[in-house]
Amino acid sequence: MFRKASLSDLDAISAIYTAIHDHEEAGLVTIGWSRSIYPTRASAEASILAGDMFVLEEEGRVVAAAKINQKQEESYARGTWTHEVEGSKVMVLHTLVVAPKDAGNGYGTRFVAFYEDFAAQNGCPYLRMDTNARNVAARALYRKLGYIEVSIVPCIFNGIEGVNLVLLEKTLSV
Repeated sequence: MFRKASLSDLDAISAIYTAIHDHEEAGLVTIGWSRSIYPTRASAEASILAGDMFVLEEEGRVVAAAKINQKQEESYARGTWTHEVEGSKVMVLHTLVVAPKDAGNGYGTRFVAFYEDFAAQNGCPYLRMDTNARNVAARALYRKLGYIEVSIVPCIFNGIEGVNLVLLEKTLSV
């Protein structure tokens, strides 16, 4: 079940972030995040309070989370997008996470499908997202789901220095 997150989900979302940071620090995954910088419990709480954090709940447990809104990151302005469109027609997926213990169950794919449906229902046929160039697993997933890498922008991203930010897009039929 997909739904907007509430403050009662904060512990579960924060636990997913912690588990991902643990896995990255152990060398099990490469994402390019920093435990003390991003994502953090505070960033999850801010997204919940802003009303743009969503969760996927299975059997009473939060197994995945992401922010969905129309806020394009500052770095997006330096990207070469296929379609230059007004922001009101663009929906953005940010910080999609799946609990490592639940990886391989298709939750990431299902979340992206939810995001696409949400965008369509809100009149946004232009989909955008980003990932760190180091995150080859996410890049492969998004490619498989029809997203096109349009640019790689060097930047400081969410406070993390030295990021090569991969900008991705997809257009729904309009």
